[in-house]
Amino acid sequence: MMKMMLALIALGLLAQAPARAQDAAAGEKTYAQCRACHQIGETAKNTVGPVMNGVIGRKAAEREGYGYSNAMKASGLTWDEATFADYIKDPKTKVPGTKMIYAGLKDDKRIADLVAYLKQFDAEGKKAP
Repeated sequence: MMKMMLALIALGLLAQAPARAQDAAAGEKTYAQCRACHQIGETAKNTVGPVMNGVIGRKAAEREGYGYSNAMKASGLTWDEATFADYIKDPKTKVPGTKMIYAGLKDDKRIADLVAYLKQFDAEGKKAP
């Protein structure tokens, strides 16, 4: 009986694994919401928000030419996957005083997909094949 229960639990966990996989194509669709304020790619420029090229792995408030809030400058954050995911869920809670007016993306799968999309772009905006 115990072996059967463990097997069922293992199957349940395996069945969920594909749902958690990052999907950059789906992330590009999610990024459509971000385009109102952020650009990405080789011709990207700072606009309402900073350029997103190479954001994953970059320190917060270090994109040249963008006027970050004092709160973001003082945050000490580095945009690794976990920090970005936490921030994008509720920017104003993660960094009180941020200029970002986005209410937040709550869906973990969509966040993972968005991160996969963003990770494709290096600091110059070149997209990995």
